[in-house]
Amino acid sequence: MAKNIEPTLKLISGYLKLDKAENFVIPEYQRGYSWDITQCDKLWQDIEAFISSDASDPYFFGTIIVDCSDSNKFSLIDGQQRTTTFLLLLKALLIRLNNVIKNIPNEEDSESLKFGLKANRNKIMAILYKAEDEEIPSMLKDVSKTQNILILDNKSINELYLDEVKKIIEAVDFQTSEQSVHKIPRKQKDNKYTNHFRNFKFFYNKLGEKSDSQLNQFAKVFLEKCQVIEIRSWQIEQAITMFNSLNSTGMPLSDADIISAQLYSNAGTNKQEFNEQWENINKLSNELNTRKIVNVDAVLQQFMYINRAVNKEYIKDSSVDVTTPGLRRYYTDIRKELLNDPIKLCDNLYKITRIWDKIKDYPIVKLLLKCNENAKLYLSSYLFRYETDDISESTVLDICQCLLRLFTVLELVDVGYSSSKFKTFLFGENIKLVDKTIPIETIKNSFNDHISKNWTEQDIAESVSAYDKNLLVYINEYLYAQNKDVKFDFADNVNIEHIMPASGNNISTIREDAGITDKDEFSTIVNKLGNKILLEEKINKSIGNEWFKTKKQTSINNKSGYKDSRYSIAVALTNYPKEIWTKDDIDAATNKAVERIVKFIFDKVTDENHQLPTSAIANAG
Repeated sequence: MAKNIEPTLKLISGYLKLDKAENFVIPEYQRGYSWDITQCDKLWQDIEAFISSDASDPYFFGTIIVDCSDSNKFSLIDGQQRTTTFLLLLKALLIRLNNVIKNIPNEEDSESLKFGLKANRNKIMAILYKAEDEEIPSMLKDVSKTQNILILDNKSINELYLDEVKKIIEAVDFQTSEQSVHKIPRKQKDNKYTNHFRNFKFFYNKLGEKSDSQLNQFAKVFLEKCQVIEIRSWQIEQAITMFNSLNSTGMPLSDADIISAQLYSNAGTNKQEFNEQWENINKLSNELNTRKIVNVDAVLQQFMYINRAVNKEYIKDSSVDVTTPGLRRYYTDIRKELLNDPIKLCDNLYKITRIWDKIKDYPIVKLLLKCNENAKLYLSSYLFRYETDDISESTVLDICQCLLRLFTVLELVDVGYSSSKFKTFLFGENIKLVDKTIPIETIKNSFNDHISKNWTEQDIAESVSAYDKNLLVYINEYLYAQNKDVKFDFADNVNIEHIMPASGNNISTIREDAGITDKDEFSTIVNKLGNKILLEEKINKSIGNEWFKTKKQTSINNKSGYKDSRYSIAVALTNYPKEIWTKDDIDAATNKAVERIVKFIFDKVTDENHQLPTSAIANAG
């Protein structure tokens, strides 16, 4: 008879603590480790906000489903991304704790801090090395005793780097882990590392910003106040059924539900008017949500950012505190007076909603929102200074370009949004954005100064040259169209087209024609920015795997090609003088893209006819 399922609320430290014979397993069918710095940064911000709130209740990190049908094996049906990330965070924390403990003097004043640091260090070692208390001293002296201790057995056929977590956990220090982990061929800078190591490095760097006492507090909170619900099942079919059920049903009350209930209660004799207003807000925000622009919770969040900026609530001793309260706490506790006038608050919320409805189809807004969700917070803050009817595409252009330049940098550097170079700066700027007396030129100058002080053209050029993802393809298309003074927009069904195909029946011949014989080199070259353009889905499906001479032809009317595209670079390629698209063409196109993007980021005029790359671009290429 099958055992009943066992849901248990556990501290993360308790969930991860295994007996000697036990280990977690990532099953064959699971996807590879896909969390990147964006998710890790969100996790970090959640923990930091919880620490700052000084809450007495634990912080909940969701449900994890484990199949226990194989004795001593905890097969992760749901939760492998979080479990892997928790282990990487703990290893980064362990290294930082060890460094701090070594450097704290043996003095009476620091005795209690050192005791706490050692206690937290020992708890982490008990998790990562299944160590009993009496084993830890010998492990600290002899690192060989921390080797070959299986915590996470990755069997996924989709994971390219099965031993990456093991290498990081077994490393003595950060430098050793960096030396031992996998390096991806032909990648540059941090792009050569796997997500495992990059996330581990992210946590290591963030923890390095903390003082000794802050590090101790972080460790204590993460180990003693962060929880998950572990659901254990002894039948794989049952576990998967639970996973599907938990991820398809259940609608807990949102922050908007709680806040609207209190607004209704406070509306008094104006309840009917309130109902009509809230219905309008809900209806319009739901329509916008189908476009993934804003929902009611997002509108509430944006007004919170606006109100906090107007009142300078996060300026403390002339410095910016980026700690942000939750919506429910802000509206029902910190600024509960906002709920005393439901009609006024609804007017403000509806204004934000109507602003988004007005600007949702502006090409520059669509491009900005493709970059980063956080851009919405600062764009709405700036536009709130205007009456909705006064907003036009020219109104939003300068502020969107300021935000677009900074968030393009974020796409290129290996730090998260929570970095002081981004979140702290933008929080400070938000006070200017909401102030209608501060002209846009002042704001533009502030962005220019910030970017030029924190990054060099050389470093950005190198990052753009090595870039192999897709967001900058949109940026490049926008800048090309802008420099040519032609219309730019993109549809929801736009594809990323590889000029030299990445796959297909003819790929071997195409690769040879391009002058590329090495498959590893090809995988790098084919994903460079100069080999990617925007193209309509229908056209891309028709010609995506064809020779370049077929894609660019203009004489055949019964076959779709670049000639039929709305996108400027595709159309321009129809006039390209060569019939073959080679490695040299990709490098040349990449260099031109580097030049456009670097000049855009540093707010310099671009001459599209300029053929000679700057020294920065030459070095990057």
